[in-house]
Formats: sequence, C-alpha cells, structure tokens
Amino acid sequence: METLEGMSRTHHCGKISEKNVGEEVVVCGWVSRRRDHGGLIFVDLRDRSGLVQTVFAEDKMGKTAFPKAESLRSEFVIAVRGKVSLRSEDTINPHMATGKFEIYCEELRVLNKSKTPPFYIQDNINVDETLRLKYRYLDLRRPEMQKNIILRHRVTKIMRDYFDRNDFLEIETPMLTKSTPEGARDFLVPSRLNPGEFYALPQSPQIFKQILMLAGYEKYFQIVRCFRDEDLRADRQPEFTQLDIEMSFVDQEYILNLMEKMIIELFDKSINAKISGPFLRMTWQDAMDRFGSDKPDLRFGMELMDISDYMRGSEFKVFESVLQNGGQVKVIKVDGYANIPRRELDGLVEYVKNYGAKGLAWIQYTEKEIKSPFKKFYSEETFLKIKEAVHAETGDLLLVVADKPLVVAQSLGELRLEMGRRRNLIDPDKLSFLWVIDFPMFEYDEEGKRWKAMHHPFTAPCEEDIQYLKSDPGRVKAKAYDMVLNGTEIGGGSLRIYNSELQEQVFEAIGLTPEQARLKFGFMLDAFKYGTPPHGGLAFGLDRLVMIMAKRDSIRDVIAFPKTQSAACLMSEAPSEVDAKQLRDLAIRTTVAAKKNKE
Repeated sequence: METLEGMSRTHHCGKISEKNVGEEVVVCGWVSRRRDHGGLIFVDLRDRSGLVQTVFAEDKMGKTAFPKAESLRSEFVIAVRGKVSLRSEDTINPHMATGKFEIYCEELRVLNKSKTPPFYIQDNINVDETLRLKYRYLDLRRPEMQKNIILRHRVTKIMRDYFDRNDFLEIETPMLTKSTPEGARDFLVPSRLNPGEFYALPQSPQIFKQILMLAGYEKYFQIVRCFRDEDLRADRQPEFTQLDIEMSFVDQEYILNLMEKMIIELFDKSINAKISGPFLRMTWQDAMDRFGSDKPDLRFGMELMDISDYMRGSEFKVFESVLQNGGQVKVIKVDGYANIPRRELDGLVEYVKNYGAKGLAWIQYTEKEIKSPFKKFYSEETFLKIKEAVHAETGDLLLVVADKPLVVAQSLGELRLEMGRRRNLIDPDKLSFLWVIDFPMFEYDEEGKRWKAMHHPFTAPCEEDIQYLKSDPGRVKAKAYDMVLNGTEIGGGSLRIYNSELQEQVFEAIGLTPEQARLKFGFMLDAFKYGTPPHGGLAFGLDRLVMIMAKRDSIRDVIAFPKTQSAACLMSEAPSEVDAKQLRDLAIRTTVAAKKNKE
C-alpha cells in the first residue's frame, strides 16, 4: 500500500476554484463515483469539503501507471497530484460546487482499498436505520450527515462566543455524582475503592451550577453531557448534550431577554434564518386550555374550544356524567372537512384512545344536514349555537372529546397535531418561538399518591403562593419558563430557591422527610446557609435544537454515535457483558447469568 511520503495535500476537494486553474494541486479523499470511458477514467473525489472531478488519461499517465487508475473502486482512499483545468461548456456539472473544474492526474497514489460498502455513500438513501447505525463510520461519510455534524459544531461555537461576550465562565461539573432519584432513573457506576457504593452519572448539573452561584461565579455556562436511564423515542437518548446556564442577581425578564438574543444570533449565524423578538409569551394554563399542550405548535390554528355549557342538561349520559364529575367537553374545528370518510373517523376514534380518551364524537356541518352520533339528544338550535360559538362554516368538521380536563387536553391536543399533519397545515419552513411561563409548581402522581415537582424541587414558587405549600400544593405557581419551537420544548428553566428554609418546605411538600432530604441533599442545604445569592437559569437541549435547525426527524441524525431505541450502540455492540474478574473487583454479583443458564 502506498503512503503520502513526499506528497502533501495542498487543497481540499470542495475548495477548488477559478483561481486554481492552471495550478498544480494535490488533493486527497475517497472515491465517490467512478466512470470508465476506455482510455479515460473520471472519478468524483470526496473529502469533508465536497467533491471534485479528477481525470485519469492513459495517454497522460502512461501504460504502466494507468492500470492503477483502472483498479479504483468506491471508497478507495487516494491522493492525486495534477493540474486544475476548466471543463468544456457542455460538461459543466451545475450540481457540484466545483462543477466547472477538473483535475488532470499526473500522479496517483492508492493509500487504502475498501470493501464494497453495504449501502451507497450518498444523500437520500433508502436504507434501514439499523444498518446505518451498525456501519456508522460509513453513514457519517455521507454529505448530509457531515453537514449535520458540522452544523452542530458551528452551533456550539456560536454559543460559546455569545456567552463569553456576555461575561459568562465555562466551568466543568463532575460526571461522577451522588444518586438523587427524583425524576428519571440514574445510571449507576460502581466504585472499586468503595465496595457496595455507587456514583451516579448526572441527569443534569443542576445542584453543582447552583453551588457555583453560591461560590460567587455569578455567570456560568457549560455544554455538558447528561444521562438518563429512561425509555427512548425519536428526540430522546440515554446520553444527551445540553447547553447549561446559571446566573446570579437577575430576574426572569433579564434571563428571557438574554436567551432570546442568543437564539436570534444563533439562527442568523448558523443557518441564516432571520428571527425577530421579543418572542410571544403564554401562560401554562392558557397553552393547555387553547392547545392541549405545554409546548404548543403555533404554526397553525385549530385551537381547542370548550362547548361544555351547550352540552349540559341532556339525556346523553356520556357527556352528562363527565360534566357532573368535573370534566369538560371540547372540540377542534377542521375547516372544510365535513365530508371526512367514515373509515377515517373510525381511525381517529382509535387514535385518541392512545392518549387516554375513552372515545371521540363529531359534528359534521354538511351542505344537506348536520350529522353527529349524539344528534338525537340535542335540538338543532343547540348545534347552530355551537356552530356560531366556534365560528364554524358549512363544510366544517368538529371533533369532540369529553373527559377529565387533562385527558381532554392530551388527547385533543395530539389529535390537533395529527389533523394539522393530515391537512398539510404545518409550514415546515416556519419558525414559531414562544415562552411558556407560570407553570404549576407541582403535579400529582397518581401511582405514588403524592405531589411531585413539575420541573425539579429547586424551582422557586411565586411569593404569593408560598402560603399554600402545605395546605394546597396544586395551587402553587412556579417561577418557571420553557422555550418552545414548532411544538418542541428546546429549553427550560426557572428562578431557583436560595433560602434553605423554603427549600426544606418544598421537600416536605413532595413527601420527603427531613431525614430523607438531608440524606439526598444535605450538602446543598448546608451550603445554602452561607450566603446564597438570588439566582436562576435554564438549559437547552442541544440535540433537539440542532435537529430542528437541520430539518431532521430524529436527534440520531445530528449525534455522531447515537444509541438505538433500546439504548444499544450497534456499531460497538455496547452494552455488553464484562469479565467476571471485573465484577469481583467491584464486589458485584449479577443474577442475569444464572437466570440465562436456568432458562
């Protein structure tokens, strides 16, 4: 195999330009495409910067050197020395940035050969994702994947520059921390030096960044790896990256304005998207009432509307029992779709059941009549009043859900998104930002029969609601805020509790005894007694943010080496069993091997 000794790359493939015409250059890369025309071979050579056409001519290279060019195949790694020429007018390739130029080879070195790849190294391939993840090193060669990873680099560079200009310090926090099982499950790490004891990989740097505020650093940020042992989906991984931010002596208005400016600069400099501020703000309650979601997609309308008052006092037991038990009846209006096929309606009934609803009803305002499965229980006047109240027209369809408020919100909110997709109402090029504010401090855990923090237990409650921490936790609002983009939460945070007594009250509200709170967070409570400043911050999900910027459907497309839905790395075959000696050193015995043998 040949080497680069005595030959040094002078240019990148995608950077060849008019100023290089007539120059001798050396380019290196992978054979992307090869076309054999007898005594003339054309190769599209690819490196990270792009493609350039290289020409191997038998009469120029000679009969002894030309067979080497004939041996070239896809993904061979080669170096080419030659002169840059202009292509003739009829051979210009308008789809390549270097399509006006070509390099006539004077010297070819084959640096490495390649087996035939399991899929084409090109964009828009129709290949099962498991195959792409198994051969991730090949998948990452594809231009669209390289663009995603380069975009990710550019995003983090712009973020770092922005926070540096605004007087923030980038400070690393520990990867091996104490397990505090509030929220998602921890990944545990055994300690050889402390048998039977475990570290936890951080779900976030929350406690440490608050302690940095106590330590007087005032403005902190970090692009940090976090870990959660939870079920996965398209926008979730067991290990993920977030932009983590905390600052002292600031209020909510300062934080929101600073973050808006960062996002505006980020989108402008990274993808040339012009965004204007200030961003829309919406309370959590308003978002749930109008869109059935705390991360509403505002690129289209179709808001949820309450028709409970029109449904009361009838013999229709389904609606009546719901209303008598504190539930509600809400609708979404699908314009011009009164003639929806019955088969599709039946499918929508099953769709909302996936989100907790017991069923779905409808009202069709057709040209001939009003159609509804509950039509016989109400007068025509009632249906006309509903039509007027929701601003429906003849030809419109109302989809109706009756249930507990949270079930109505979730099921009808998801149905709204599905109908938006089916009716092509969502503009994929639109960027719709908003802040969701005034979240509830707590939500009730039916399984655990206790209140739990909606964000995390370090979020500050609104001053006027502190009085309800013991008597009525569900009434307490939090100084919390989420940034939402196109129906995806891309960042969230809050002003924090900086008083140890108040922190202990919040721990008590979520069912932690003083002993449990001290066991889990004792060092933090102790630290709070040494002059903690008012502080607050937030974190942005870097993977989700870049996914949206790159217009991808999965964060796996913007992470170099992601895991599958089962948290496995198909390329490295992690996780895997380890040597028995390693387990003995860690004082660990697993029952899995014994169980396998028994089976």
